[in-house]
Order: sequence, then structure tokens, then C-alpha cells
Amino acid sequence: MRGLTWRDLWRQIVRNPLSLTGLSIIILLVLLAIIAPYIAPHDPYATDPLNKLTPPGREHLLGSDGLGRDVLSRILYGTRISLWIAVLIVLTAGIFGTAVGIVAGFAGGFVDNILMRITDIFMAFPRLILAMAIAAALGPSLTNVVIAIAFSAWTVFARLARSRAIAVREEDFVEAARAVGASNLRILVVHILPMALSPVIIQATLSMGGIILTAAGLGFLGFGAQPPTPEWGVMVSEGRTFMPHGWWVSTFPGLAIMITVLGFNLLGDGIRDILDPRMR
Repeated sequence: MRGLTWRDLWRQIVRNPLSLTGLSIIILLVLLAIIAPYIAPHDPYATDPLNKLTPPGREHLLGSDGLGRDVLSRILYGTRISLWIAVLIVLTAGIFGTAVGIVAGFAGGFVDNILMRITDIFMAFPRLILAMAIAAALGPSLTNVVIAIAFSAWTVFARLARSRAIAVREEDFVEAARAVGASNLRILVVHILPMALSPVIIQATLSMGGIILTAAGLGFLGFGAQPPTPEWGVMVSEGRTFMPHGWWVSTFPGLAIMITVLGFNLLGDGIRDILDPRMR
């Protein structure tokens, strides 16, 4: 990042109300995910049919579900699952998409055309539909959710990295590296990749919320995590039949999804404002 060190970026994040709010939400969620086993009032998998659909109260702060499981405990453990899925998918899609993008932008010509046409094919399908198709082909599981969503999410990173590679490949410092005999691989890794990281980092932060929504959507539709896994989308799906007389079963996991997505979106918007020279 030209003209802005990581220390400067941190200071700007703390001073920016949007990014600070989003960062605070994310830090709180990460802490809850870490200490979930120690603060969860009940076993998230333990059933209690005699106390099913208990309204929020002293025994069950957020109520119990149709099998008598504590909703709060399941939400806390679900935080771990949702954040872990989002991080794995962003890393997988970000690394693969960035590699494709910088190679296409740097090479140009035939290689660029082939890689970008493949990218266009993937972008022609709605992300959720493509993820559903892949998850259905692989079978419902958390591992397959990561593969399915990463398979549909890498394209945006490829586009961003390609645009940066095209803008940077003719810069003077790249020409100087060529003049002293630097290999194409060294130019890609040492000179082009660092210049492509800023938009990729912004997109990764903004994508986290959408990825969590997609993972929850797959769980809701039955293509993702399977019961009794305490995943938020599965919890919302399980509680939809109880909405008339057990609104809390779906409502509180839905609120957890909303707050998490809001946190990542606020942080992403704040970082974008900080890194974009026109916004600064």
C-alpha cells in the first residue's frame, strides 16, 4: 500500500466510526467463539423433550428449541462454525482468485483471454445457485460447503487482481526489474502481488458477510451443515415451523447472522474509505 503503512491503516481504522464499529463487532464475535465452551450455559447438543419450546427466561435465556436444546448455547457454538467457514472460504477463494488474476493481467494476450473467459463462465451463474449445485453434487457437509462457496467466490478476486496487474505491469519499477534480469515469477510475487493486495483485502472483508449469508442459506436449504450441528442457517430452518408459538427459535439465530454480516460490511466499508485515495 503506497503511502500508507499497516500502522497508519490501524490508526485510521480506529479513528473511522464505521470501521471501528465493525471491528468491535467482529472482535466480540471472535471472543465469543473462543470462550463459547466456557460461557455456554448448556450442552448445545443435549435434548430435553420435557422442556421443548420453553420461552426465554431464567433457565434458558434465549429459550429452547423443538427438542429442548438451549438456543443461546447453540448460537454461541454456531459463532465458531460460521466464522471458521468464512475464514476458510475467503482464504481459499482469495488465494486462488488472486493468483489467477495477476497471472492473467501480467501475461496478457492468449493466457489472459483464456483465464478471463473461464472466469466469465463462473460469473454467469448466480453464486447461491452455483454453490447449491456443487454442494448437491458433493453431498451436504461443512467441508463441502467450504468447497462449494469457494468455487463460486473466487471470480471477484480474480477480476480485482487482474485490473491491478494490468495497471502495474508497465510501471517503471517493473521495467527496472526486467532490466536487471528478474524472472517473471519474481516480478509477479515481489512487485505485482503487493500492489494487488489492497483491493483484495477490501473485497475479502466485504465478502465475509456475503459468505456467511451464503453458508447460512445452504444450511437453511439443507445443502450445508446437517442437524444437529449448531449452525445458524440450520437453526433458522429448524425453527421456521415453530414461528407461530416459538418465534425465538429462528429469530435469535437470524439476529446473529444479521449482526455478523453488519460487522463485516461496516469494517469493509471503513477500510475501503481509508485505502481509496479519492475517499481520503
